[in-house]
This record gives sequence, structure tokens and C-alpha cells, in this order.
Amino acid sequence: MPTAQATRSAPNIVTLVVIAAIGPMAINVFLPSLPNMARYFDADYRVIQLLVSLYLVATAAMQLIIGPLSDRYGRRPVLLWSLAIFAASTLAAVYVPTVELLIVCRLFQATSAAGMVLSRAAIRDTVASLEDAASRIGYVTMGMSIMPMIAPAIGGYLDELYGWKATFLLTFAFTLVALAFVAVDFGETNRNRSNSMLAQVRSYPELIRSRRFWGYSLAAGFSSGGFFAFIGGGPFVATEMLAMSPSDYGLYFIFVSLGYMVGNYFSGRFSRQVGTNRMILAGNVVGMVGGIGGVALFAAGMFDAAVLFGTAGAIGIGNGMTLPNSNAGMVSVRPQLAGSAAGLGGTVQIGISAWMAFVAGSLLTLETGPLPLLVVILTSMGLSVAASYYVIIVSRGAPELGSRVDDGRE
Repeated sequence: MPTAQATRSAPNIVTLVVIAAIGPMAINVFLPSLPNMARYFDADYRVIQLLVSLYLVATAAMQLIIGPLSDRYGRRPVLLWSLAIFAASTLAAVYVPTVELLIVCRLFQATSAAGMVLSRAAIRDTVASLEDAASRIGYVTMGMSIMPMIAPAIGGYLDELYGWKATFLLTFAFTLVALAFVAVDFGETNRNRSNSMLAQVRSYPELIRSRRFWGYSLAAGFSSGGFFAFIGGGPFVATEMLAMSPSDYGLYFIFVSLGYMVGNYFSGRFSRQVGTNRMILAGNVVGMVGGIGGVALFAAGMFDAAVLFGTAGAIGIGNGMTLPNSNAGMVSVRPQLAGSAAGLGGTVQIGISAWMAFVAGSLLTLETGPLPLLVVILTSMGLSVAASYYVIIVSRGAPELGSRVDDGRE
């Protein structure tokens, strides 16, 4: 039962890490099992890959709802209901007889988006400046990145020992823990609730008119798009082309997550000194260099697990530097609309990521080799650098982030 203090106070950073980690766990823990799941349901890999891409599409749509809901009704109740739905759909996934019903369960699992959206919104509710928000988001994301680091490795071993269903049971148990954290510690941080949901929906045009909001959203979207292209196609390349076992895939994925953690550390440590926009650009340049390196090594005939996961590791470092700052930028253009901005910006980000994951997964066959995956990664990272430059250009001479600008020209 929540205490009176818990319903009034801001959440501890550990609680923010736990709820933010649910989404990454839902994405990553069963990745090593995708080929085995295709065999279990006698389905083509392109169909099984929809468990990733359609989940991301549903997550993008869900963020459009979660942000305004939390601005209207509060962060805490929306988070509790979202996690309860996620827990129920995760448990249901264990017992479904067909891949179609499993996909339906994955769509309901999209309520995990509340963890990431509302952790960012709660941070923006309780800090004074953009740089402080970026730094705190960076540290939360650094802690959260432990999940994608260990989840594939654990999922791979669980798959080999007990089958793919064990990964969903583990996710269900973790969600129950997260619900307990929220019930006890996550206080209501939204002190200025909107009068109606319709008022929040009307706020979207105000955000859409902001060029900086679009710059931050696109920079985040194409940056994470490079990573999710790997998520969509990496398991197929690793297992079908490089003959890696699920547990081997999980172990190699640790290096990708370590890269993400390193980038998050850089973000938390240097965002105040370097500045938000320059950190976004620097992170995306790092990711693009990783994409160039992967394509170049493949062209030179040097492609193995180290090249595949080394490329993804560079993307991870870049994402860790870029995403905390771009996410802080999204919710700071209009601080009074932090929940809606987190939802709309997250929708753009996840929508781009879902598209990149789908394209990468659908282009890969044994005949094509890994080149389509590498090209999609490089393309996404190149577009992220372009979006980063756009943010810098439109920010010149603009009012300080966090101020209200009515003409939408910033």
C-alpha cells in the first residue's frame, strides 16, 4: 500500500531506473529466442520479426495517449494502470497457441511505454533547468542500460534451458517488482494538471509548430533507429549467418549495452559543460562512424561477430550520448506540456525506430548476407547527424529553452 508520503513525494532515482527498464526488457530479453520461436510456431522469420516492429509501432501510438493522460490525471495513476496491463498481457503471452495471438499480446505490452515517458516527465517536473534534466535523464538511462546489457544473455540461457516462454515469465516477475516500487515510492509530480484530455490534445499543434521540438525528436528517432535496425536484423544475422547460439548472442550483446552505458555516463558527466545540442551532435557522429566502419570492414571481406557487435557497440555509445539530451530537449521546449511532449516526441522516436527495425528485418535473407542491415544502420545514423545540425541551426538566437514562445518559430 502506498504511504501518504509516497503519494506526495518525487520518486527516487532507483524507482525511475526500474520503471524505465521495463520497456528495454520487453524488447531485449527474448531477442535470442526469435529464431527458435519461428520454429516453434512454424512461422517465417519475417512474421516473428513483427513481434519487434509491431511492438514498437504500438509503443509509438501508446505514447501519444500516455503523455496527455498523465498531464490530465497525473503521472502516478497512469503509470500504475499501464504496468498492470503490461503484466497481464505478458503472462497471457505464455499460454497463447498461435503466433497471431502472441502478436496481439505484444501489442498490449506496449503500455510499457509509460515507464520511459513518465520517468522523463517526472524528472522535468522536479528539476529547474534543461541541463539538470539532461544530466538526471543521463544517469537514469545509464542505470536502465543494465537491463539491455543483461537481458539478452539471461534470455539466451533461459531459452536453451527452458524454452522461450521462460523469458516472458521472467518479464512478468520483474513487472511485479516494478509495480511494488511505484506503489511505495512514486509520488505524484504533476502539480499543474490540465482541465481535460481535449485540452492536452489541443496542445499538440503548439508542439508541432516548434522547429526545435522536431529537431530533437528527429535526432532521437534516427539515432535510436540505427540501434533498432540492429535489433530487427541482428538476431537473424547472428544465428543464421554466423551460426551463433542464443546464449552466444546474449553474451555478445553485453558489449553493445556497455557501449550504451558508457555513452550515458558521458551524457550525465559532461552535458552541463558541453551543452545539450553539442552532445547530441557528438553522439550521432560517433554512431555514424560506427556504421561507416561496419560497411567498410564488410566490403574488405572482414565480417564476423566482432564486426557485427562492434558496429552495434559504437551505435550504443552514440545513443547513450544523444538520447538523454534530445529527450531533455523535447520536454523543455514547452515545460508546461512536458507529458504531452514526452509522449509525442517518443512517438516520433519509436515510430522511426520501428520502421528501421522492419526494413532491416525484411531485407535480410541468407542470399543477401548482412549488407542490408549495415546499410540501414548507416543510413539512419547519417540522418541523425543531419537532424543534429538542424537543431543547432534553429537554436541560434532562439529564446532560452524552457521559455514559452507563442509564434512557434523557434
